[in-house]
Amino acid sequence: MDLHESRDDVLAAEFEAHRPRLRAVAYRMLGSLSEAEDAVQEGWLRLSRTDTTEVANLGAWLTTVVSRVCLDQLRARKARREDSLDAHLPDPVVSDDPADPEQQAFLADSVGLAMLVVLEELAPPERLAFVLHDMFGLAFSEIAPIVERSPDATKMMASRARRRVQGARAVPDPDLARQRAAVDAFQAAARDGDFEALLAVLDPDVVLRNATADALTVVRGAAAVASGAVTFQRLSALSSRPVLVNGAAGVAAELDGETYSVAAFTVVDGRIVAIDIVSDRDRLRVLAGRD
Repeated sequence: MDLHESRDDVLAAEFEAHRPRLRAVAYRMLGSLSEAEDAVQEGWLRLSRTDTTEVANLGAWLTTVVSRVCLDQLRARKARREDSLDAHLPDPVVSDDPADPEQQAFLADSVGLAMLVVLEELAPPERLAFVLHDMFGLAFSEIAPIVERSPDATKMMASRARRRVQGARAVPDPDLARQRAAVDAFQAAARDGDFEALLAVLDPDVVLRNATADALTVVRGAAAVASGAVTFQRLSALSSRPVLVNGAAGVAAELDGETYSVAAFTVVDGRIVAIDIVSDRDRLRVLAGRD
């Protein structure tokens, strides 16, 4: 066997073993499945061009490389004033399987679409510090070189991000059965046109975000969300099925055998506090093709 081919085969096998974690890091950093895949692929390209004989911990090395790629992408977004993010929510990860390890990780970490929306508001270095430390347990001494700060400054950065995240997001109920019960009650009330039942299952300050191909519409307040749900249900010819969206109870609506929209629900203490909907059918087709 050619020694060069042998090295490449070994590297490829080791990289594939780390790919799920790298993809998880990149997705939480970027909120985009395609960009996350690009960042992971860039990690492979850099690995293939690097002499790794002096690398003691390949997983840590790859995490650093992919994190730097993600940081560059986030900074590029800021430079573009994030125009593209104004028109859509982060990409949903949809599954029919409650035993899906990726969905279980989302549930354990509370990484729903609503959480990713909050992360989008952080400065790129803050987001990286928060994600790598709070979600993946990296030490600040490991994160500091990536963001070009001292470990103490990096710790302060992560702490600042944590306060913003905790102040802006609701922690969803970890019990999927309770989540599903609230979502089922919402759907039943919408079908029946029962406005009072909708108000009972919606938090008074509920926020609904609906990302179409052209814009992101935001509706606030239980009365407005309930009214819209009743009107939509009366006009709709859609069928629906329960799914998991980033580990949380969700609903996929279908029209003519094709996914029309995907909705993720954030449920806290039995009430829905956020509904995040992606109804861009072209985008959903692309996402479905990645499964």
